[in-house]
Amino acid sequence: MIQIEGLSFRYPGAKRDVIRELSLRIRQGSLFGLLGPNGSGKTTLISILTGLLPLLSGKIRIDGKALPSHLQEIQVGSALVPQEYAFYPRLSVIENLLFFGGVLAIPAHELRGRLTEALAVAGLESFESVRAEHLSGGLKRRLNLAIGLLNRPQLLFLDEPTVGIDPQSRHFILDAVKRINARGITVVYTTHYMEEAEMLCDEIGVLDDGRLLACGTQEQLLNNTQSRELTVTLTAAPTAQQSGILSTIPGLGIISRELRMAHCTETDLKRLMKLLAAEGLDICRLKYGYRNLEELFLQMTGRQLRN
Repeated sequence: MIQIEGLSFRYPGAKRDVIRELSLRIRQGSLFGLLGPNGSGKTTLISILTGLLPLLSGKIRIDGKALPSHLQEIQVGSALVPQEYAFYPRLSVIENLLFFGGVLAIPAHELRGRLTEALAVAGLESFESVRAEHLSGGLKRRLNLAIGLLNRPQLLFLDEPTVGIDPQSRHFILDAVKRINARGITVVYTTHYMEEAEMLCDEIGVLDDGRLLACGTQEQLLNNTQSRELTVTLTAAPTAQQSGILSTIPGLGIISRELRMAHCTETDLKRLMKLLAAEGLDICRLKYGYRNLEELFLQMTGRQLRN
């Protein structure tokens, strides 16, 4: 569905690229999570893919069509639900939908069906006559979503759709996204909430400082890295002589009974196990790898996802 090769982007007057040599493929029908902290380049990337920012370097094809030469065709089959509220606050829910239906030039004989469908997916049937400015934050996010569904997109970009809303509304939106994707719609979902990506996405790309650090399924990201974090707790602290022997493994830290390596390959792990057995040092607890994406991201970047 989406093929990106060697994409770089720099805002006018900026000293460095916001996106740096990024290559990425998103398959059709995927619910693809684009993870990264604020300022990592997520919104910039989405803006380029949707034509809001120009393609200055690299190549992009969406559904086989190249940007920017086929931008209009691409936009007909796609939609963006932005971070910001993208509606008129003094219009009611239904008035906003009617307005944007007109902007999209939806034929009159199809419009009522489209409105009914969008209202149902967003759970706004009971709020048709309410002015948008009087909606709660969660309902405003749902109105954003309903507007994005009017053209029945086959590719839907959701940029931080749950920022600043209550848990109940957040749960509703996540559920709605699952239902949308289940209909065969490709969804690109940007977030800095790891738990959302873990709950929703079948594939994930980790973006930081404009670079794609990793990409794949959760299982691939957590289990197929070349090196992983290791923590070993021994039943007794090693002697000075034993510590000296263990320290021959580069990167191994020893604090009392705990041994730690931030980047431990399988070869390192096997070597350590042999040394511990040879020295008669027993293990009471061992952790190798990452419990979740948050731990993996912290190891890759040295900082928390939310900052």
